[in-house]
Amino acid sequence: MTISLYEATVSGYVQTLTAVVGFLEKARDYCRSTGLDPEALVESRIHPGMRPLRFQIVSVVHHSQGAIEGAKIGRFAPPPDKGPLGFQSLQDLVVEATSTLSSIDPMHIDELQGRDVIFEVRNFKRHFTVEGFLLSFSVPNFHFHATTAYDILRANGVPIGKGDYLGQLRLKA
Repeated sequence: MTISLYEATVSGYVQTLTAVVGFLEKARDYCRSTGLDPEALVESRIHPGMRPLRFQIVSVVHHSQGAIEGAKIGRFAPPPDKGPLGFQSLQDLVVEATSTLSSIDPMHIDELQGRDVIFEVRNFKRHFTVEGFLLSFSVPNFHFHATTAYDILRANGVPIGKGDYLGQLRLKA
């Protein structure tokens, strides 16, 4: 059996993004029930040397929707600074990315195989094929930031568990 680039990337992005939408909604519900201001979560972090929830959510979107856009144009760089984002804006970013990725024709992703992508940060460049970029750089970064966002919420008392992170499994029909 072979697996398409779309199935190896976009399907997983959508599954996890949908889960992120869900655990952010559970965080909002937790804030309502405890009186915690959801805006307090936006700058929460696990460790002083790590980036806050805001950065993690922006990175989840960037390493999914942004990575697919980068694969299409052949260039990927860190996301532009979106300025201060509130909790609702973060939720909206994830919902929009989920919708955008869900609407992609799988053939349009599979046709990108073998093309070049350059990852660029200031004067630093890395050259990839689309599949190398997505599978060895984008997907691992995507899951790192999704897991870190989950962990920040969990560390702040949000009652979420492994099932919330896994989301809707793609079971055999």
